[in-house]
Amino acid sequence: MQYTIRNVPEALDTALRDRAKSEKRSLNEVAIQALSRGIGFSKLTHRYRDLKDLVGSWKEDPDFDEAIADQHVIEEKLWK
Repeated sequence: MQYTIRNVPEALDTALRDRAKSEKRSLNEVAIQALSRGIGFSKLTHRYRDLKDLVGSWKEDPDFDEAIADQHVIEEKLWK
């Protein structure tokens, strides 16, 4: 399906083009994603393309480290 959208505010045009450039995606893809999110449709169709939303989000957790400590033990008899 094709649409023609007129009178797009300059600020919105700039934001869409900037996002398309930064995500290395087409303007069309970015505009469709923005429209989908705007009407709440993206929850059904959103596909993540990378993990950039997770980068830098790790928080140290001593309890977690303790829980997986056994996984860091090398059983020598299994490596002979």
